[in-house]
Amino acid sequence: MAGQMRERFVEVTTELLAEHENLALVTADLSAKMFSRASGEHPDRVINLGIREQLLISVSGGLALAGLRPIAHSFAPFLIERPFEQIKLDLNHQDVGAVLVSAGGSYDIASGGRTHQSPGDVALLATLPDWTIHVPGHPDEAEAQLRRAAAGSGLVYIRLSNQANENAFHPDGNGFRVLREGGRGTVIAVGPLADAVLEATGPLDVTVLYASTVRPFDAAALRAAVADQPEANVVLVEPYLAGTSAAEVARALPDRAHRTLSLGVSLDELRHYGTPRQHAIAHGLGAAGLRRTMAEFLGYLH
Repeated sequence: MAGQMRERFVEVTTELLAEHENLALVTADLSAKMFSRASGEHPDRVINLGIREQLLISVSGGLALAGLRPIAHSFAPFLIERPFEQIKLDLNHQDVGAVLVSAGGSYDIASGGRTHQSPGDVALLATLPDWTIHVPGHPDEAEAQLRRAAAGSGLVYIRLSNQANENAFHPDGNGFRVLREGGRGTVIAVGPLADAVLEATGPLDVTVLYASTVRPFDAAALRAAVADQPEANVVLVEPYLAGTSAAEVARALPDRAHRTLSLGVSLDELRHYGTPRQHAIAHGLGAAGLRRTMAEFLGYLH
């Protein structure tokens, strides 16, 4: 499944440019060659700006003000972190819509070093209002989210990754989906970590919710999941900065005493390049590490 989300993004975006005359694609060199067909067919609406990420967002804002629906694409650190001020001013403050599609996840491009890693992108973007944030766990989910975003008008971020689940758990919906029911706790598995979570929770008596969209956060689904559980023990498993959605859990359960365990990419600096799998294990996001941490939190190891 490695790389298939990005390939699907290129394929579907090329189709969408032919279907929607108001759609434009803006790149900053990365992936530009993959869009050679689209560029040949729609030279006025496929724009490669070179390695100018701030301009990538500013041009997208200008296109939106002119009535077009821009899709801006780059790796996550270059799409969200580097031009964050332009996102804040040229998109949010100007009150225009755009679709930002990143690749690389948190550490897919481990060989590129820290410059190519962005575990904080969702947390950063979540400081701004009105964003829909998708974290697909399968190419089918990414395609459905992209098609809806292209036909819409708001601010949408789609976070693609080389990591993916074997199957699409929720190809058509925005809310959380129940993958397993149990009584000792509720685990929210985000995007490409669902397979690891299901393996990790095999022997545990927990409900597993799957989320491929994290903003808006499906508070109703979480409330329903914990309603009949004697204790509201919530475990967040996110493929980016640990605790990114912890505040959303608190907002979802204001009248229910609860405990939250936030698992994800830690704040530790890993100064060796390594592989994506080695990074996942180092952050405790492999199935064995997840099971051990969750079992301790839920009292299985006492």
